[in-house]
Amino acid sequence: MDKQAILNEIRDAIINLDVDAIAALCKKAVEGGLPAIDVVVGGMAKGMKVVGERYEAGVFYLAELIMAGETMKEGMKVLEPYLKMGAQSSAGKIAIGTVSGDLHDIGKNVFVTLLKAQNYEVIDLGVDVSPVMFADAVEQHRPNVVAMSALLTTTMGEMENVVLELKKRGIRDGVKVIVGGAPMTKGFAEKIGADAWAIDAVEGVRIISGWS
Repeated sequence: MDKQAILNEIRDAIINLDVDAIAALCKKAVEGGLPAIDVVVGGMAKGMKVVGERYEAGVFYLAELIMAGETMKEGMKVLEPYLKMGAQSSAGKIAIGTVSGDLHDIGKNVFVTLLKAQNYEVIDLGVDVSPVMFADAVEQHRPNVVAMSALLTTTMGEMENVVLELKKRGIRDGVKVIVGGAPMTKGFAEKIGADAWAIDAVEGVRIISGWS
């Protein structure tokens, strides 16, 4: 089996929204000896990145974003048992959400998948998550990391509001804060008091793993 070829097929199945083909392709990959995490990172995550880029460029719309997410879910049904095989104790606990006013979750969902594949416990708060909801989750679940996502420049400011709410409650120092999304920059992350920013989901997992 040509491993790169099958990864390219999986990537393209995500891009082409081929929900009927993705499960068989993922099964072929893992049965052919590819580690499930490689299928996620080298195949599906790359496809989702292209979908996100096409959405930002106005080539894809909300319907395509939703369909891409459903396609990835079908692939994950095949891969999840393999991702859990040999799992050790939790690598850490992450609270993650898309900030208030932002309903885009494609990047967040890829990030959640990759974190779970690395055996992190993930508290997925969903989309349109207010600063109060983030802070409540920190108090309730005591995560090691708070991860925030935003696709819109108009919602980026909510990330700073989350950091301020954590400080207001005296719980900021107990967690690391990482931000991500298309409009993010290192300078913005530093300005709002975040510990790090990630250009994509794979980089985000690498950063968090370095904190563990």
